[in-house]
Amino acid sequence: MIPRLPSPVRRLLPAALAALSLCAAAQDQPAPVPAPAAAQALYPLIAQRSQAIEQKVIGWRRDVHQHPELGNQERRTAALVAAHLKQLGYEVREGVAVTGVVATLQGGRPGPVVALRADMDALPVKEQVDLPFASKVRATWDGKEVDVMHACGHDGHVAILMGVAEVLASMKDQLPGTVKLLLQPAEEKLPNGEIGGSRRMLAEGAFDAPKPEVVFGLHLWAATNTGAIGYRAGPITAGSDAFKIDVKGRQTHGSQPWSGIDPIVLASQIVLGLQTIESRQVNVTQEPSVLSVGTIQGGTRYNIIPEEVKMSGTLRTYDEGMRTFIMKRMGETAGLIAQSGGGSAHVHFEPDGYAATVNDPALTARMVPSLARVPGVRTHVMPKSTAGEDFSFFAQAVPGLFVFLGATPPGQDAAKAPANHSPLFFMDEASLLIGVRTLAHLTVDYMAMAAK
Repeated sequence: MIPRLPSPVRRLLPAALAALSLCAAAQDQPAPVPAPAAAQALYPLIAQRSQAIEQKVIGWRRDVHQHPELGNQERRTAALVAAHLKQLGYEVREGVAVTGVVATLQGGRPGPVVALRADMDALPVKEQVDLPFASKVRATWDGKEVDVMHACGHDGHVAILMGVAEVLASMKDQLPGTVKLLLQPAEEKLPNGEIGGSRRMLAEGAFDAPKPEVVFGLHLWAATNTGAIGYRAGPITAGSDAFKIDVKGRQTHGSQPWSGIDPIVLASQIVLGLQTIESRQVNVTQEPSVLSVGTIQGGTRYNIIPEEVKMSGTLRTYDEGMRTFIMKRMGETAGLIAQSGGGSAHVHFEPDGYAATVNDPALTARMVPSLARVPGVRTHVMPKSTAGEDFSFFAQAVPGLFVFLGATPPGQDAAKAPANHSPLFFMDEASLLIGVRTLAHLTVDYMAMAAK
């Protein structure tokens, strides 16, 4: 039995709870931390010069949006970026990982190398947003002709980094360090498990001569409103692994199942068996994980038990040890279930899986005050995302910080906005200026702190 509180305490309780709620909300807003003096001197320049080029940034975004290109096909986008960076005085290397661009700008004073990344590729999605610059592009993807759309904000990422490049170039002599820009292809993966994107850029020397100390990246996000910046220390996006399962049986007539081996029944049992890994074998107090079967294909006729069934799905994890364990148990579970019915099953993981994106805790703590100093933003600690991001490989090579920028117009319910990857995905262009200022602030603050 719960004891009844005295009347005076009951009267004070709503106010006390409200105060606790305010305290909890305030925890997302970092305590004000003075900016390094060397960075403070550059803030007015960032504000003025980013405002001056806002319409150019919007124009770049609209141009890239109207001419989207799929992974490893971003030749027009890469050429646009490379020409702009050369004009600004960057040392530019093209053709990295097929269509990637790596550009370097050495500041007027010695200091650390800071890398900034933007992904360039679009998706095989047919645009359904009524815009004067909507995509009408079609291209070939995995041997098929498809519609193409920037449905995940990468057009905005390209425009933002082009804007950051111009702002930083305009204050080159005052920069205490070197800027390295990474314009990356194929973040949305390639057909048939081909490895590309950030992993291939690293293999082709994107972090060489000079190697950055840190890397920063951002992602426009429909799930929050413009002006919000979401961050968290540790894992922020999930590792993403695609798998295929081949289940072999023996074909027979549907009226005589005993004379064959039914792979449809075995596949059904395997789907259920895989979920017991999640519900009974994984320590859910450590990290969450998701295992989903997305396709099951088998059979040609209602009264024929087929020879085989093929399945595919995705595994999302935040911990490398848990990822390895689940993969191992998936192979054992599928194989033994199939064997118990006289069949066989093989689990194959595609080689292009993404690791979890992990924000370096020390770097995150160091840079959160910089995020809070960006004009017109609200910072908040966001929950882990089950989306995958190959920024993860850059952040494995050097300490990284990846943040999410709200992109749904203020006043609209972001929870109901069409999500990233939707044919109705819509980006508030006011978020572009915030993106330029965010990356510029992170760059000059880190350089100033490292140079102290």
